[in-house]
Amino acid sequence: MNKPIRILAVCFFVYAFYACKSKGGAGEEDVSPEDAVSEVTVTHPTQSNINETVELNATSAFTLKTFVKANAIGYLQSSNIKIGDYVSKGQTLFTIKTKEAVALGNTINNLDTSLHFEGVTRIKSPISGYVTQLTYTAGSYVQDGEQLAEITDKSSFAFLLDLPYELKPYLPQNKILLLHLSDSTVLRGYIQSALPTLDSVAQTQRYIIKVNTDKLIPENLIAKVQLLKQQLINVTLLPKAAVLSNEEQTEFWIMKLLNDSVAVKTDIKKGIESDGNIQVIEPALNDSDIIILTGNYGLSDTAKVKIEQRKN
Repeated sequence: MNKPIRILAVCFFVYAFYACKSKGGAGEEDVSPEDAVSEVTVTHPTQSNINETVELNATSAFTLKTFVKANAIGYLQSSNIKIGDYVSKGQTLFTIKTKEAVALGNTINNLDTSLHFEGVTRIKSPISGYVTQLTYTAGSYVQDGEQLAEITDKSSFAFLLDLPYELKPYLPQNKILLLHLSDSTVLRGYIQSALPTLDSVAQTQRYIIKVNTDKLIPENLIAKVQLLKQQLINVTLLPKAAVLSNEEQTEFWIMKLLNDSVAVKTDIKKGIESDGNIQVIEPALNDSDIIILTGNYGLSDTAKVKIEQRKN
């Protein structure tokens, strides 16, 4: 191939390349960022009350446990209870036959049948509650003062709350506490007393919360307690999704619509947050203001938008 032909081939290739590129881009329509339109949903500010709370854990417990002990040396003749039983005050739990009765009982009765000598002592429950521990079974030999069983005092049932010491100033405004159990039961309780010690590591103080319930609640059940820190009346609220922030969460803003198609960035001063709502302290907002709820992320100031659906 001579030189003129090679030059002609190169020119043809360059021409064909640019022709194809021009043809491929002819169907595409350039859209500038200024002309881009985002679909959004909107909401309105509301005037309502809001509470700032902190959620803590409280654990159920029987604060008083009584040990039933043998009152004589002998053989455990009968045991009328088992673990988990509910016993009443004065109910017979055990009978003990003394070793003297075992050795002399039949001899004495043979000498004088009118004596009706048994040599049996009965041990009764000192309180009403649940049997949580059994040490001996019938037929066992026990010493005087040995522990036979453990009974939890039903009246001592309470929830134990380990309260961070810095939250102690909020207790006076929490005279009634709501305890939420895992089965959706809600109990009303009040703080009965506080232990005069502090956990040196966690810096928490233990409080005893009494509840009024006839329901059988097991020990070591964890309940959620909402502690009220402050309550604000008739303030401006927005859904959490409507409020944007920087990565450090030091600046907050919303996208407010000037009309049906233009949204402007509006800096706000954020208050407390609760139940998916955020208090807006500044600027003053009206119920008629239209605020972008979804689709607001990444929008620039004076962005063009299209309202997809309005939510009140």
